[in-house]
Amino acid sequence: MTQQLAPLVPPQAQTPAPRARDPFFDNAKFLAILLVVVGHTIVGLRKEVEAAEALYFFIYAFHMPLFVVITGYFSRGFGRGKGRTRKLVAGVAAPYLVFEVAYSLWEWHFNDKKTLTISLLDPIYLVWFLLALLLWRLSTPFWQQVRWPLAIAVAVSLLGYTGPLSDHLDMHKVLGLVPFYVLGLCLRPEHFDLVRGPRTRLAGALILVGGFLVAWWAKDRMNYQWLYWWDSNKDLGVGNLTGSAMHLALMVAACVLLFAFLAVVPRGHTWFTALGSSTIYAYLLHGFLTKFIQFQEWDHLEWLQNIWGMLGMIACALIVGTILCTQPVIRLTRWAVEPRTGWLFREESPPAAVK
Repeated sequence: MTQQLAPLVPPQAQTPAPRARDPFFDNAKFLAILLVVVGHTIVGLRKEVEAAEALYFFIYAFHMPLFVVITGYFSRGFGRGKGRTRKLVAGVAAPYLVFEVAYSLWEWHFNDKKTLTISLLDPIYLVWFLLALLLWRLSTPFWQQVRWPLAIAVAVSLLGYTGPLSDHLDMHKVLGLVPFYVLGLCLRPEHFDLVRGPRTRLAGALILVGGFLVAWWAKDRMNYQWLYWWDSNKDLGVGNLTGSAMHLALMVAACVLLFAFLAVVPRGHTWFTALGSSTIYAYLLHGFLTKFIQFQEWDHLEWLQNIWGMLGMIACALIVGTILCTQPVIRLTRWAVEPRTGWLFREESPPAAVK
C-alpha cells in the first residue's frame, strides 16, 4: 500500500496573509477629521452665534484627544518594528518640515506679514501635531517598559502645567496630551469591542448630546483656552491645585466623550470607509483654506453671523474635508504629505553569512 505524500508548500505560501484593515477605525478617523475641519471653520462665528460657540467648545473638548488615542493605539508596534527610523522620517519629520515652511509662507503672503519667519522649533498652526507625534513616538519604548505608564503620563501632564515651559516644541501641549497617547498604547482590540454593542451606541449618542448641552452651559463660564492644552496654570489665572484639578477633569471628560463618539461610529464598511485611511491629507491641507478665510475675514461677514450662516459653513467644511481625502487630491499632493525619503538613507547591508 503506497503512502500518499503531502505536497510540498513553498515557504512564501506558508506566510500568513496580512491582516485586513478594520473598517471601524477608518470610519472613526474620517468622522474625527471632519470634526477638526468643522472646528477650524466656525471659529470666526463664535462671538456672534451662540450655537457656533457651543459647538466649538464641544468639538475641542475631545477631538484632539480622540486623534491622539487612535494614534497611540496604532503606535504600539513602533518600539519593536523594523525600519522605524525611516518610517518616522518619511511619515512625520519630512512632512513636518514641508508644511512648517508651507504654512509660514502662506501666512507671510496672505496675512501681510512684513517678515517671513520660519521656526522649526516653534510649529505654526496645526503642524504642531506632527512635532508632538515625533516626540511621542520617540518616547514609545519608555512607556512600554515602565510600570503604571498611564499614571506616570498623567502625573507628567499635570506637573507640566505647574510652571512655565519654553514655547519651543509646544511642550505644554506635548506633555499635556501625552496621557491620551499612552492610553492608546495601553488599549487592546478587546477594549474597543466594549464600545461596539447596540446598547453602547445608544448610550454613546446620549452622552454626546449631554456633552453638547454641557458645552452650551460652559461657554459663558469657562475660558476656552483650557481646551487648547497649551497654557500653564498661571497663564490661565489659577493656582496649581485648581489647575491640576481642572486639567484632570478635562482628561476625564475627554475620555468619556471620545469613547462615546467611538460607540456611535459605524462598525462595517460604509461609503466613506476608504477615505479614513487618508485623513492626514485632510488634516494638513484644510488649514490653507481655513487660514485664508480668516486672513480675508470672510467668516466675519455680517450675513454669516447667524445660525444659517453657521450651517452653511459646516456644510462646506464637511464637503471640503471629504474631498481632501479622495484619490485625486492624494495623487496631486502625495509629494508633500508623504515625501519620498529613501534617498536620504544608506542602503542596508545584507547580513553576513555564517561560516
